[in-house]
Amino acid sequence: MDKVICVYSSSSNSIDAAYFAMAAELGKAIALNKDVLLFGGGMRGLMGATATAVYEHGGRIVGVIPRALNQKGVVYETCNELIVTKDMRKRKSVMDARSDAFIALPGGFGTFEELLEMITLKQLKYHNKPIVILNSNGYYDFLLKQFDQIIDQHFAKPESYSLYYVTADVSDALDYICNYTPVEFKDKWLT
Repeated sequence: MDKVICVYSSSSNSIDAAYFAMAAELGKAIALNKDVLLFGGGMRGLMGATATAVYEHGGRIVGVIPRALNQKGVVYETCNELIVTKDMRKRKSVMDARSDAFIALPGGFGTFEELLEMITLKQLKYHNKPIVILNSNGYYDFLLKQFDQIIDQHFAKPESYSLYYVTADVSDALDYICNYTPVEFKDKWLT
């Protein structure tokens, strides 16, 4: 596919092993598909597990890390390319610009913030790239119920469901990205 896939995910090592298994499966699939992993450059948690699997299967890895986190024991040192940015805002800007698609694995506040920002930017037509929520182990079920609430109470229109794709299957996620057709929204669909 040769797509640059940005993966947002947890940096915690304290989470359930099932999440690490999915991260490794995603990393392996990205490498075998000849895609490029672009991620936050960390060696811990699901970030590190995804990158390690890409590396072990001969894939290409681009890490983007802010200067303050570029330190031994934090940064994933086997990136093919490591971009060190001034701060977190610049990091996200570089990640957004260099990516062809976005996948959110389970994660904490930072992952939620990154995912929601990309959905919002797509809603506002700043990009029209595929966004996948990889709902491993039902992790995102409550967030997805909140999305339903947003639409049910008319804070957003039903067309908002087409801003992102939800799956619990790595192959399905990558197929969606591979076959993605940019969504054309009606004029004034936000009003």
